[in-house]
Amino acid sequence: MRRLLISTVTALALVTAWLVGATPALAYPPTPPSASTAASQLASLTVKAEGTTTGYSRDKFPHWHTVSGTCDTRDQVLKRDGTGVTVDSNCEPTAGRWYSVYDAIYVTDDSAVDIDHIVPLAESWKSGANTWTTAKREQFANDLSIAQLIAVSASSNRSKGDRDPASWKPTNTSVHCIYAREWIWVKYVYGLSLQSAEKTALQQMLNAC
Repeated sequence: MRRLLISTVTALALVTAWLVGATPALAYPPTPPSASTAASQLASLTVKAEGTTTGYSRDKFPHWHTVSGTCDTRDQVLKRDGTGVTVDSNCEPTAGRWYSVYDAIYVTDDSAVDIDHIVPLAESWKSGANTWTTAKREQFANDLSIAQLIAVSASSNRSKGDRDPASWKPTNTSVHCIYAREWIWVKYVYGLSLQSAEKTALQQMLNAC
């Protein structure tokens, strides 16, 4: 019982620290707007039938680009979201620990860490990015100023794939609130549309707040 209590308290502390923007041993992209602001942003988004992936290619979203010195966007997120991260002269991690909020597990091998686009590239293509310039798509794929990129376990990222909240949610239900806020924030900033089922799922996730 004592061990279970300690585990529960630790888990709650980790989630709380992430929500308030502290620097614990877990991923923390920029804190999204509050639930009430997210609800207002969601209400302002255009709802329409989802487009197709015709013409889509990840190559049309150039990533990862150089951010500083030898560090590209992926390297920056690995350094930001991990603890005890050290890198070599090429900015490749030589040590570190990452907490994957999607499935609530720790990863110590950076090769088992993926940088997830909160709103997947293919999803953005079907929601309006197909009309963007390559420069804007590159900005979207490398945006560190909002909660669009996060270090998570490779297994959880592969499970998500290109799916939106209507068909995929983190197995760690305690982050559904912030995940919805992040998704909405990205779509709001980039003026992307959403489908009806996606909006309903996001509204339900906001209720978890």
